[in-house]
Amino acid sequence: MKSKVNEIAISYSGSTKANLLPKVTCSQSAADIAYSQWNKETIELHETFKIMLLNNANKVKGIYEVSNGGITGTLVDVRILFAVLLKSLTTAVILLHNHPSGTLRPSEADKSLTQKIKKAGDLLDIKVLDHLIISPDGDYYSFADNGIL
Repeated sequence: MKSKVNEIAISYSGSTKANLLPKVTCSQSAADIAYSQWNKETIELHETFKIMLLNNANKVKGIYEVSNGGITGTLVDVRILFAVLLKSLTTAVILLHNHPSGTLRPSEADKSLTQKIKKAGDLLDIKVLDHLIISPDGDYYSFADNGIL
């Protein structure tokens, strides 16, 4: 008997030409892009973890929502995160999540997750450029700027 398996397809749809994509030049530009794309109706309600996919010129290919959580946390499956990065041929990534409370101090869980993703990225030649915590008013905390990446 012949075995059958499902075919897996992941799609990427982008109509913006590469020369028109926004370029990340510093943590502030990344935070501005991330905040402009965040749903302002939910940013104060629950944590959301996203990734900003960058090409080799640090232009933003897109932003992917990895997980939605509760008031004080969200569960990030690193395997799903890297499945998206690998399938989209992303060369660099900026990790993003919000703190609904407005507190910009990273938790130990935030730091641990960042290190786990960075180690996996090193293995796969995907640069983790930063991890930004976004507040509901648009302020941000940059792991890279604060030397903990």
